[in-house]
Amino acid sequence: MANGSKSPHILNTSTNLLGFCLIVLTSIKVMHFNNSTLIDDSTGIASLLLMASCFLSFLSMRSNDARRSERLENVADYVFLIALICVSVTIVFVSFNLIS
Repeated sequence: MANGSKSPHILNTSTNLLGFCLIVLTSIKVMHFNNSTLIDDSTGIASLLLMASCFLSFLSMRSNDARRSERLENVADYVFLIALICVSVTIVFVSFNLIS
């Protein structure tokens, strides 16, 4: 793992956001919201992407091959960015009541 590695930061942030997504999904299920399918779907997609980002960044840190580690880190970085956009869109929908 290189000194300037982003993998530990990606892993830490992804796991924190994954916890947030799981709390939202659990809250929706416990409260039995009927019209929350878009929130369910977008949060579920974000959760899957965050899990993938966690997995890839972990593999990047564990890899002994520097080129492979860098490739895995880059993929984890892009997957994390897509997940972050998905979480942000969900927050905008919920915040501005765009879902009826």
